Amino acid sequence: MDMLLNPLNRRHRLRHDIPVVPGAFPLVGHLPAIVCDLPRLLRRAERTLGSHFWLDFGPAGHLMTCVDPDAFALLRHKDVSSALIAGIAPELLGGTLVAQDGSAHRQARDAIKAAFLPKGLTQAGIGDLFEPVIRARVQAWRDRGDVTILRETGDLMLKLIFSLMGIPAQDLPGWHRKYRQLVRLIVAPPIDLPGLPLRRGRAARDWINAQLRQFVRDARAHAARTGLIKDMVSAFDRSDDALSDEVLVANIRLLLLGGHETTASTMAWMVIELARQPVLWDALVEEAQRVGAVPTRHADLAQCPVAEALFRETLRLHPAVTLLPRRALQELQLGQRRIPAGTHLCIPLLHFSTSALLHEAPDQFSLARWLQRTEPIRSVDMLQFGTGPHVCIGYHLVWLELVQFCIALALTMHKAGVRPRLLSDVEKGRRYYPTANPSMTIRIGFS
Repeated sequence: MDMLLNPLNRRHRLRHDIPVVPGAFPLVGHLPAIVCDLPRLLRRAERTLGSHFWLDFGPAGHLMTCVDPDAFALLRHKDVSSALIAGIAPELLGGTLVAQDGSAHRQARDAIKAAFLPKGLTQAGIGDLFEPVIRARVQAWRDRGDVTILRETGDLMLKLIFSLMGIPAQDLPGWHRKYRQLVRLIVAPPIDLPGLPLRRGRAARDWINAQLRQFVRDARAHAARTGLIKDMVSAFDRSDDALSDEVLVANIRLLLLGGHETTASTMAWMVIELARQPVLWDALVEEAQRVGAVPTRHADLAQCPVAEALFRETLRLHPAVTLLPRRALQELQLGQRRIPAGTHLCIPLLHFSTSALLHEAPDQFSLARWLQRTEPIRSVDMLQFGTGPHVCIGYHLVWLELVQFCIALALTMHKAGVRPRLLSDVEKGRRYYPTANPSMTIRIGFS
């Protein structure tokens, strides 16, 4: 940890009477420690400074971070805005649901949310669309014998998302290339010159937007066509509020972004946990054999409690989204402190996912906490998807595809007489921001 903090900046300072975490570097602030060792950084700051402290996110500025459980309520607070997200990543997230509040958010969300509910996903045949794609990929893993897991789950998720859009197989390499350029906008230096990431990322975004506009036109022109994009367009057109197509395009692009990186990370962590805990694998195989086939409808997911518990516990212990930025619109009482209006806030989801105040034995990976529970799923149990008006619209889609993946993996590998085995050091090279991922070098063998 000490190597990730600036040894020349250890003076204690205050902003609005709240301590600033020492050790920020010029230009990049605390980003090295946030990216590489966020859990230890948060624990150290809480131990030495208390429950409220400032972290320096470099180009994104200082965010007041609160590890008091009261901070979780900020996700529902009427005087807390999500618009800060657009300020941090305007090129990618400006104009999308995650960066809007109030009536603009409700109008855009209401126009497309029906397509993402279990009924809409079932009517669109999403489970039937995904099942052969997932099965073919895990069969390829079985035949190869070992894989670099995050690269493989990332490629699988892109293929699933592209299949939602009806992109022909021959066009996938071009989409892959443009998508990679688009994602680099997250970390692109603000220098707009030919060949640099900002210029290339903007060009990729414009290319993708043009393709998505064509998808929208095609969906309207072919009334008999089915699928998620068709259902989004139809629901959007039936909306009572007049919204421009650019709103629809921005949020389909959000589906492309949000549905890939975070879900690929969770999928990779699921395989890692199955590889390092044989008892989990045995329980999943037993369930998969009992079910006998990959589920394709939300109504079928109740038959797969072990796979669902694996999905939920992986999200809890390895949240793909570790921090959420917000802005205080009015003065707030947060824990024992008054927070001035206009303060930029950081809600540390990773801290709450592994808090002893919220979870028994929080550092233990345990399916029993889900399999033995009698009460319904609470907001705090799915905080990785947010809560309140900004709860992730793709929650049911992710639930379906990850349970499908678990059952397909277990059926395919068990039939071949193999199981996942860990070939790399899990802790080496992990990343926690802007999304959390295992290392790109972790390899999983099937033997």
